[in-house]
Amino acid sequence: MIRKLGWLPLALGALMLPETALAEEEVITPGTFVANNVWMMLCAGLVFIMHLGFATLESGMTRAKNTVNILFKNTFIVCAGLLTYFLCGFNLMYPGEFNIIPGVLGFAGFGIDAAGDATTAYASGGYTYHTDFLFQAMFAATAATIVSGAVAERIKLSSFMVFSVVFVAIVYTIAGSWWWGGGWLKAMGFYDFAGSTLVHSVGGWGALVGAFLLGPRLGKYTKDGRLTPIPGSNMPMAAVGVFLLWLGWFGFNGGSVLSADPALTSLVLVTTCLAAAAGGLAAMAVSTLLASKPDLSMALNGILAGLVGITAGADVVTPISAILIGLVAGGIVVGSVLFFDRIKLDDPVGAVSVHLSCGIWGTLAVGIFSADHSFVVQLIGVAAYGAFTLICASALFLTIRAVMGLRVEEEEEIEGLDYGEHGMHAYDLNVGGGALAGMPASAQRAPAPAAELAPSTES
Repeated sequence: MIRKLGWLPLALGALMLPETALAEEEVITPGTFVANNVWMMLCAGLVFIMHLGFATLESGMTRAKNTVNILFKNTFIVCAGLLTYFLCGFNLMYPGEFNIIPGVLGFAGFGIDAAGDATTAYASGGYTYHTDFLFQAMFAATAATIVSGAVAERIKLSSFMVFSVVFVAIVYTIAGSWWWGGGWLKAMGFYDFAGSTLVHSVGGWGALVGAFLLGPRLGKYTKDGRLTPIPGSNMPMAAVGVFLLWLGWFGFNGGSVLSADPALTSLVLVTTCLAAAAGGLAAMAVSTLLASKPDLSMALNGILAGLVGITAGADVVTPISAILIGLVAGGIVVGSVLFFDRIKLDDPVGAVSVHLSCGIWGTLAVGIFSADHSFVVQLIGVAAYGAFTLICASALFLTIRAVMGLRVEEEEEIEGLDYGEHGMHAYDLNVGGGALAGMPASAQRAPAPAAELAPSTES
């Protein structure tokens, strides 16, 4: 994010808010510095919780036979993402000077400053160098996590691991430098407060390419073109995931203020929550009208749609505008899911619809609901990120497919990736000796001896 403190007066009832900034040389008192730094560290922790939300949501919305694979990928993404962001990502996203291609590409060197800078340059921004790195690093893996959901249940684990490392370390960070790092889109006047495009649409474009090149899961669409629903295995877990993500968004958007400014932080949290609630209700209403019965998965994705939609402009719109943005996002996500099913693009968790479709809407909404930003410039930014990510993701996936393959064998997909890729399963459902659905006989656990099943008499 651009390291700048802001102050935004709230005009209740207005649809647009003027963006005004504090003096650039405002003095940060020691007490304010500590408060800002603690808030930023807390927000980093909240964003970290979002990875747990993604893991539980994705595993709940997919089949039980692929749960270990889903959880493994999410675990790998966080670990690899943090290390690659340390190695090169942070200095690609914030190069200082664009010393390779002006305004487009710069690199400040490998690693980060071991000593940090807690008293001079970063103190003027209200938090320490290491806090800044940690907060930004929490965002980095999110883009690949979005892709994970769209390609679930049929991609090779090794292929996805290679893709996610390169995507997070290079593609996401170079794209982020154009705005958050002070690149050419920043100079043009593009605005994306916390990443409707930089995080969500970038991940969404990658997800779109991956899902398209992989093709649908076996049995998803019949030969005559009819859709065969593949319900999730654990809807309570999916619901838990969405509410964890909503909680994490308090840090995702709240921390993007880059200070503990009470007025602006409060406004951001209010607009964020109102948009989420409006998105959930809109998706409930639209999906019920279309399907005659309420759909929980649509309602959950509607909440996420509202959150993604408000992320670009949470600090520059009023609460009323936030509700409108959320309502539209909730309707968009339902229509988007139906559209992608119609064109036979299989997305098990609706990642493309939530993050790409609603990320685009949220970015454009800044130009509609904020008087200080241009719709045309926002559109240029959306197009630029779309073209760049489509090219990079396509090149990555096609190279991986040519070198090491992209999709698992048909037999492995039928048996489940948990057994094929990991030799294990997520749920021990075979205690009584019965067969575990979708698992080959060789993977079944042998029945426990009677002595093992007998209740213990020890105190």
